[in-house]
Amino acid sequence: MLHVNIMRDDRARVEEGLRKRNFSEDQLALVDRVIQLDDVRKATQTGLDEHLSKVNKYSKEIGALFKNGQKDKANVMRELVASEKDHIKMLEGRAKEVEVELKEALFLLPNIPHHSVAKGDGDDDNEVVQDWDGAWPTFEGFAAEPHWELASRYNLIDFKLGVKITGSGFPLFRGKGAQLERALINFFLDEARLAGYEEVAPPLLVNEDSATATGQLPDKEGQMYHTELDNLYLIPTAEVPVTNIFRDEIVDFDELPIKLTAYTPCFRREAGSYGADVKGLNRVHQFDKVEIVQFALPSTSYEILQEMVEHVKSLLLKLELPFRILRLCGGDLGFTSALTFDFEVYSAAQEKWLEVSSVSNFESFQSNRLKVRYRKGKEKPQLVHTLNGSALALARIVAAILENNQTAKGINIPEVLHKYTGFTEIS
Repeated sequence: MLHVNIMRDDRARVEEGLRKRNFSEDQLALVDRVIQLDDVRKATQTGLDEHLSKVNKYSKEIGALFKNGQKDKANVMRELVASEKDHIKMLEGRAKEVEVELKEALFLLPNIPHHSVAKGDGDDDNEVVQDWDGAWPTFEGFAAEPHWELASRYNLIDFKLGVKITGSGFPLFRGKGAQLERALINFFLDEARLAGYEEVAPPLLVNEDSATATGQLPDKEGQMYHTELDNLYLIPTAEVPVTNIFRDEIVDFDELPIKLTAYTPCFRREAGSYGADVKGLNRVHQFDKVEIVQFALPSTSYEILQEMVEHVKSLLLKLELPFRILRLCGGDLGFTSALTFDFEVYSAAQEKWLEVSSVSNFESFQSNRLKVRYRKGKEKPQLVHTLNGSALALARIVAAILENNQTAKGINIPEVLHKYTGFTEIS
């Protein structure tokens, strides 16, 4: 959530950032609306404070009057107090109304993009900041097959059985397919631990406050599975519960950066998804993912973002998967992000790029909702910056490993995974 003071003090930067996100001039009027509501909020609070002060003053005077035997004057003062309390009740009601209106307006405003983010309409306008310059998969003497055909041939993933048990988009991994999935999870977690991240195992459902604090609500409400009876949401990513660990907390300056990692299943409705892009593991409703999250000082958050990008890069290099890195344009940037780098791996059989990671700096947008602050000594608490990244999302990684490593006789397993799988090939 944006600070109102930023809109007051740096209006030009706010409007420039919103234009990068393709806000129209009519939509930019929302900035004026927020400032106006904040003015009303301040004026209402000032009036409320004045009336409360009068009640306190009159109450003390009433006590003194009664003590001095001036009952009539005391009763007059009582009437004044009653009148002041009526004003207070009215102003308290108005203050609550304005607070709700202001919050609703602020929830409509996305984060301001970093200065390096370009204006653009969508993924076609994203900038490739690092392209693949290594060897590409080659297939001699046979035609490469897509992962769903390989999964069926070697009995690795049963898509039809997943449909029977749950529905489309819920694949069932089995045999060496399940072992490969587990091997990747363990590999990613071990690499995160070696990089200094503390592993946590968070809940898979979160309450409304947690989903709102990280920006899933109200922006992505239609993409989450909701259990109405208990009003809980299945997590779309471990980012949500992990980031909420420090909601409403003040951390010590010396504790930063805080580095956390978690493996969880992730659940996304992906409403409206259809066509060839959703075949097999390309787009599913449930998938496994290892997430990395950091809470950082504002002065170092962009250095940490680069560190996180390098961490994801190292994973893909060790898996020997062709990849590229993109800087997202304003039109493709997530609602809460100031700067995001996407990683895509090349799917050799499908001859297309598949997104496997997003690494983002949210600056103070999330922490303002979360009220996660840090304190240095006796100084006033300040908002931290929050960052997160997929390290990595498994479904498309599995797809790329199967397709890129297929041979005429089977599928080779990347060497870095041998100690986790217990086998070197699938045949």
